[in-house]
Amino acid sequence: MEKNSTAITEFILLDDPELQIILFVMFLTIYLVTVVGNLGMILLISLDSQLHNPMYFFLWHLSFCDICYSSAIAPRMMSDLLSKSRTISFPGCTAQLYFFAAFVDAECYILALMGYDRYVAICNPLLYSSIMSKTLCIRLLLGSYIVGTTNAIIHTAATFSLYYCNSNLINHFFCDVPPLLEISCSDTYINEILLFAFAGFLGLSSLWIILVSYIFILAAVLRMESGRLKAFSTCGSHFTGVTVFYGTALFMYLRPTSAYALDQDKWASVFYTVVIPMLNPLIYSLRNKDVKKTVKKLINKKLNSV
Repeated sequence: MEKNSTAITEFILLDDPELQIILFVMFLTIYLVTVVGNLGMILLISLDSQLHNPMYFFLWHLSFCDICYSSAIAPRMMSDLLSKSRTISFPGCTAQLYFFAAFVDAECYILALMGYDRYVAICNPLLYSSIMSKTLCIRLLLGSYIVGTTNAIIHTAATFSLYYCNSNLINHFFCDVPPLLEISCSDTYINEILLFAFAGFLGLSSLWIILVSYIFILAAVLRMESGRLKAFSTCGSHFTGVTVFYGTALFMYLRPTSAYALDQDKWASVFYTVVIPMLNPLIYSLRNKDVKKTVKKLINKKLNSV
């Protein structure tokens, strides 16, 4: 088995040849909107001093993670759609899985930090500045990246330490853990446990932070005599983004591999790898008065300078 496994030096990604052109145009459009939208959000937050607060600090890094993990997948995916040869080298597959996992995992905790930030802002407004200090925000953010990187290293190392000797055909648009486990000729029981345990802990712990934060937020808002609508509006964008992101991610990863239907799941994976990074800047800009105000101010400044 070990001898045969060394013969596989590359994998072949499978897709639907009848939809190649349509998929390429669709993915290209979505990816361009993703990059422009998230870069726009980063620039807005960087340029406007009024947006230099913890909530937008975390939103800046949310946009950064969206660009990074989308870029780990989308360009290669589009290249494969235009190529007759859809091969990806063993190191290339490893790198793709690692960078994708690292930034997706970091985004889980950044979303949790944004939920905690809203909790402090609504439940402890007078202490908000002292609690959400710049030092604490940086430490929490570094913790998110460290957790994401560590989790990505564990899954990447565990997945590519398996033997691949029978097939190198990946029924997926990119290198991901479930389809790689499907084609391995090793016993994948430990990998399944690792996937369920680490992905479960990361996803559920960050989701737990968000849910507890919103329980306290809801209790605080219900005690308010006025300003309830304004308080809820500050959480609306974040709650929408969390629902979309976690709903898809939990569906994809918190199941035993026996429950995977790869033909269906590879399409579901497109949603959270390509579509969600596009939706985030739209969610956080269209429903955010501060961002709209900043955009109008920059446009008016540009028009007055002409």
